[in-house]
Amino acid sequence: MLLSTTYQNILIEAGCDEAGRGPLSGSLFAASVILPFDFHDPLLNDSKKMTEKHRYKLRSIIEREAIAWAVDEVTIEEIDRINILNASFLGMSRAAQKLSTQPELLLIDGNRFKSELSIPFECIIKGDGKFANIAAASVLAKTYRDDYMVKIAEEYPEYKWAKNKGYPTLEHRNAIMEYGISPYHRRSFCSKFIEPTLWK
Repeated sequence: MLLSTTYQNILIEAGCDEAGRGPLSGSLFAASVILPFDFHDPLLNDSKKMTEKHRYKLRSIIEREAIAWAVDEVTIEEIDRINILNASFLGMSRAAQKLSTQPELLLIDGNRFKSELSIPFECIIKGDGKFANIAAASVLAKTYRDDYMVKIAEEYPEYKWAKNKGYPTLEHRNAIMEYGISPYHRRSFCSKFIEPTLWK
């Protein structure tokens, strides 16, 4: 799919996106990417519409060809303290702040954003399917979070995180009912359907 390379042609743009707003467990990951004006790759799309193989292939290309890219992790503790929406804002802000090239405009996937950064921004609904730099950020956020979930699944294999990536599948919810809450579960999410006495 051929995505637009720029929102405008004057300012240095960075696309921003996150992965992991919906899961019951694990950190949220956010990414920010500045792509060259002439960047094109037919595989690049909203990461949710790509195969795992294509996501990892694109990650290597993005990291090699981007003018700048950065990934940020928002921890479970931060998510529980400030809520998931604010966690997504925080992650994208921190990722943008980490960029080696200072962006002059942030393109945010979604309809809401707030930040303490002084960089102007535009919110774009379904932006990861419209603009290449947001799609690239979605690929990085998704693959880095998947890597993290596979790693912590080794500690707690009973929840099958390598497969479900922490999302509330029936298998995952049944495992919580059987084994209780792990240190990697988001208390603010899980308290809605499980007794706190089952927390580990």
